[in-house]
Amino acid sequence: MTDHPDTENTVTDKAETAPTSTHSEWIDTIKTIVYAVAIAILVRTFAYEPFNIPSGSMKPTLLIGDYLFVSKTTYGYSRHSLPFSLPLIPGRILYDSPERGDVFVFKKPPENNTDYIKRVVGLPGDTIQVLGGILHINGKAVSRRRIEDFVELDAYGVSSRTPQFIETLPNGVQHKILEADGDTARLDTTKVYTVPEDHFFAMGDNRDNSSDSRVFGFVPKENLVGPAEFLFFSIDNSAPWKIWTWFDKLRPERIFEGVE
Repeated sequence: MTDHPDTENTVTDKAETAPTSTHSEWIDTIKTIVYAVAIAILVRTFAYEPFNIPSGSMKPTLLIGDYLFVSKTTYGYSRHSLPFSLPLIPGRILYDSPERGDVFVFKKPPENNTDYIKRVVGLPGDTIQVLGGILHINGKAVSRRRIEDFVELDAYGVSSRTPQFIETLPNGVQHKILEADGDTARLDTTKVYTVPEDHFFAMGDNRDNSSDSRVFGFVPKENLVGPAEFLFFSIDNSAPWKIWTWFDKLRPERIFEGVE
């Protein structure tokens, strides 16, 4: 007869401890999620931030559907390094200036709330001008050499060819550019721009299809986010709604490719 109370006590103990154990597991799970989110925010804010390429203004260097990491440490930090550009950092700290030829992400002036990616061609104190499609820096024409056409397919499989060149900047950096409309397009001849202190002149590699400093002006150093480092994913999303075609649209040869 004395066995019954013991059995009841045992069952009661298990029933009482089960909710406590489940509650503890939920707390541990929530803590893990919070820690993971905090680490992700810290990495995104102070180390690397992912970006994707939605337009063709940087063809052939960057293609629509490329995903890349931008280094947040290289140029130092400003409020635009923080999520939502929170005004917690005055000016720019730990600053290191971009170099000519860097492919960099910045907040487009004057609104300062849209991420753009272009190439640095003008440094503080430089004069910049485009004459007949040829970039001039400090009064000297930049070397430009014609190479094979850039060929691409549209969503319907129709190919197009665009004149392609290798441009060599004064510091020796070489990169490819496109001239879709020849050398007589709207932005192929400009006035002379003198880059102010703590500002930069940015241009897209797809010269006739890029809204850049020829349109919106100089990029303040405070607006810098960081240089593009490497691609971590790439997909030809000319028809992004056709999910069943994604496997064939992957561009594995571009994954982990550096941005130059």
